[in-house]
Amino acid sequence: MRRATTASQPPRGARCVGMARAWIAATGRALAAWWIACVLLLGAGANAQGVDLSALELRGADGALTLEFSARLTLSRAIEDALRRGVPMYFELDATLYRPRWYWRDERVSHIGRSYRLSYQPLTGSWRVGLGALGQSYPTLSDALAVISRVSGWRLAEASQLDSGQRYYVEFTYRLDSSQLPQPLQIGLGNDWSLGTARVLKVDESLIEAVRR
Repeated sequence: MRRATTASQPPRGARCVGMARAWIAATGRALAAWWIACVLLLGAGANAQGVDLSALELRGADGALTLEFSARLTLSRAIEDALRRGVPMYFELDATLYRPRWYWRDERVSHIGRSYRLSYQPLTGSWRVGLGALGQSYPTLSDALAVISRVSGWRLAEASQLDSGQRYYVEFTYRLDSSQLPQPLQIGLGNDWSLGTARVLKVDESLIEAVRR
């Protein structure tokens, strides 16, 4: 079984801390040190939410190109508070397979998408995950988050859609869809509501051949 993986992303906040340290030489140490402390606290708050990607791979299985996705979600206090007050959240997964073309825009070969609806049930104290017409309840928020942040064997393209000797790549996104929030909540959304990740994966030629066999 062949697979393709993505590279890790650089840490956040390094530039801000570097700028602050350089500022120490030009200003008073006490004021600059206080500013650094504020930056670190803000950085800790920003990193307290987001998508910690643990796996994103392309595989060949049963004559198809499939996608494996797994992540650990951390919600901000604002998002979790809204959930507990009865506001449902929608998490969108999208993967699009492209074939590059030098003479025109890249050709979209296939696309798959999935939308999860996460909500809190105050009467039972449980969490419900909906996918289309299907739904299931879970006892804890962490259990529900584990379900909406993992996909296995997601069929992206059939063997008949892939040609030998051609190059392909996949654009993948996972995000909280803030456009489906109630209108009052959409006004002035800040970083507390920013949750998502995006990646581009190259499809190895050996993987295409494995799918076509």
